[in-house]
Amino acid sequence: MADEDYIEIPEMDEEPTLEDEHVDDAERIKEIQRLAASGELEAPSGADELVEALRAAVSERDELFAKLQRLAADHQNFQRRAQLNEREASDQAKRGILQSIIPVLDQFELALGQKTEGASPEAILGGVKMIQSEFLRILGNCGVTPINPEPNEEFDPMRHEAMMQQPAEGIEPGHVSMCLGVGYALGDRVVRPAKVAVSPSGG
Repeated sequence: MADEDYIEIPEMDEEPTLEDEHVDDAERIKEIQRLAASGELEAPSGADELVEALRAAVSERDELFAKLQRLAADHQNFQRRAQLNEREASDQAKRGILQSIIPVLDQFELALGQKTEGASPEAILGGVKMIQSEFLRILGNCGVTPINPEPNEEFDPMRHEAMMQQPAEGIEPGHVSMCLGVGYALGDRVVRPAKVAVSPSGG
């Protein structure tokens, strides 16, 4: 072979990787899709139908993507409105409870402003009981009921909290012998169980 026929092939610094080929393919596909959507894609002879199908597919994809964006925006707006409505409902419930409690606070203010000279303990205790009754009435209107088990009532672990074992005359084993602290329930849900003493089981 003559020297003038010799062609030197330059060595590549790095061989193209599979990832590079995928990136190049993706870029070429994007460019073809762009040209098809804009009508600039020049189709070889006999490929007009393929180009038209590609153009329709790209258009449908763009429409679906735009619809997805609108749905995502609507969902975000719905979440914001739901959060605002939930916050407003919570604030309204708190305002309702506060409006119910304010009269009880007024009664405390009146009681504390009374002169105690000459007032009997019975009269003071009676005033406190009146305020307690009013407060319990308001709680009842809100769906709150006291849990105040009577002696010999069967112990209910869902509504009672056993603080100690204490035998008592006439109390069956495993039953409440004394209520140490009133509990409260909101509807069917126990907010705080009643604290009780329980008669020990025999054996």
